[in-house]
Amino acid sequence: MINIDHNGNRIAATVFGEFTLADYREFEEQADYQIKFGGPLDLLFDLREMAGFTLDLAVEEIRHTRQHPHDFRLIAILTDDQWITWSAWISQFFVDAEVRIFADAEDARLWLDTGGAIAATLK
Repeated sequence: MINIDHNGNRIAATVFGEFTLADYREFEEQADYQIKFGGPLDLLFDLREMAGFTLDLAVEEIRHTRQHPHDFRLIAILTDDQWITWSAWISQFFVDAEVRIFADAEDARLWLDTGGAIAATLK
């Protein structure tokens, strides 16, 4: 299940349980709308409660990312899972966005709020 909130040019998505293709398509729909009418986005993905993801979701995420290489500015990912960290690192090759992994939600929000300017001070 996914919960998506948007505020201006920021989308915050929280995943609970298994992250499915249907969940990702819901995210895509909102992201594509925001990109079309508001320009590049900042993303906050909270994956701390994610139990896993489906293979078709992984393929769709790569496809969607490659279609929007310049449409994301900052991507903050909340997780403590090493596999998700590696996946995020690989995704950086497909987008111009700066991608950071965080364990603390406040640090992630602060980083996004400052446009990535405080990255050196974060733990």
